[in-house]
Amino acid sequence: MTNEFLAFAPISAAAATPAQDSATALLDEMMARVGVDGLAAAFADPGLLARVDQHAASVRDALAAAGRRADTEGLAAYAKSIAAAAVRMGRRLPEPGEAHVSGAAWLVADWHLLRLVAVCLIADDAGLLLGDDELA
Repeated sequence: MTNEFLAFAPISAAAATPAQDSATALLDEMMARVGVDGLAAAFADPGLLARVDQHAASVRDALAAAGRRADTEGLAAYAKSIAAAAVRMGRRLPEPGEAHVSGAAWLVADWHLLRLVAVCLIADDAGLLLGDDELA
C-alpha cells in the first residue's frame, strides 16, 4: 500500500485556530510521507509493530519529560524537531508515495523514520489527523 494517491488540504485551509491548523497540517504531512506506508507495514509485521510501539513509548516519555502533552501541538512540535535534526544530519524525508513499502525495508529504516511513524501512530490512535472526526 502506498500513499501516492492521497489528497491533502492546503495548509491554508480553515480550521479552529492557526496554530492548530499548522500542527494538524504537519501531522498530516508526516502521515503522507512515512505514516501510511510505515503503519501498513507495521500492522503486517509483528516485529516491526513492536519496534514502532517502542518508539511511540519513547515519544510519549520525551513529551512528558518536556512538560508537553501528546496532543496535536506537542506531537507536531516533536515531529518537526525530529525532521529538522534528520535534515541537518543529511537524512532526507521521503516525499509522499516514496516511503518504504515492505516490512523488511522498514526493519532496517533509519531511526528518524521509525520515530516519525511512531508519532503518526500516536496521532492516528488519538484521532488527531484531518478527517478523523468524519470516520468516527
